[in-house]
Amino acid sequence: MVEVFCTNVNERLIADMLLGKLSARLPEASFHFDLEDCDRILRVECHSDCTAGVVEELNAHGYHCALLS
Repeated sequence: MVEVFCTNVNERLIADMLLGKLSARLPEASFHFDLEDCDRILRVECHSDCTAGVVEELNAHGYHCALLS
């Protein structure tokens, strides 16, 4: 399952830190930020529903994260 989120992450250093946090929290998933996209996309590939965990992790660090429809 691939889920796509829009975020307000705009710096590569921050994105890399968040990728580390997400990988620790959801080790079965893979993550990729596209900061060049206007929605600053976060793509998540996971075998189960990990939406809540992704949103909670980014929100916990003060960043907006919402599932794109």
